[in-house]
Amino acid sequence: MSQVWQRQGRINQKRRTRAAILAAAVELVEGGHRPTVAEVADAALVSRATAYRYFPTQEYLHFEAALESTRSDIDRELGANTLPEDPEARLEMLIDALQKRILSKEAAFRSLLRLSLERSPDEGEHYGGDPSPSRLRGGGRVRWIEKALAPVEGRLEEPDFRRLVAALSLCMGIEALVVLRDVCALEPEEAEEVSMWAARTLLRSSLAEVRASRR
Repeated sequence: MSQVWQRQGRINQKRRTRAAILAAAVELVEGGHRPTVAEVADAALVSRATAYRYFPTQEYLHFEAALESTRSDIDRELGANTLPEDPEARLEMLIDALQKRILSKEAAFRSLLRLSLERSPDEGEHYGGDPSPSRLRGGGRVRWIEKALAPVEGRLEEPDFRRLVAALSLCMGIEALVVLRDVCALEPEEAEEVSMWAARTLLRSSLAEVRASRR
């Protein structure tokens, strides 16, 4: 188990580094600049080599910076003290907030997805099995799901909770939208309904397993 936590600690550290670089990029862009990756690295006080590992191209960096406001909006919405106690309702609020914002900027999110996938799939081998910096995403979705599941976290064993968070991450985001819209030919409203149904089903199934194991 210690190896699992060590690996998670490395991933969290990488995400913090990535967030610092992105914050510097947002500040420069909001100041009217179009910074290079090297300029952002200098502003974030990290090496240029490090910055390029997280954001291999200026285009990728600028897309991420442009979409950071979407993440900030969701952080504020989920950070309000008006969240209900019901975990299903919290998940539905998250999916509704996230998917509607993605639909409003669908072209930009699709471009960002394309750019994030234009890396060799075996890069992780150079990092002991961890995701390489250039393939690591911000982790906002994971953090939001954890917040939505806060009322039930103590009812699940840690491995089961982490598995549920990972499974729910498949139900939202641009990746889910691409599958539901392009592969399943669903309209936006239908795609969101399927995402919510899948999330509810996963949550109910996980809680049912806990109840069954305690009988």
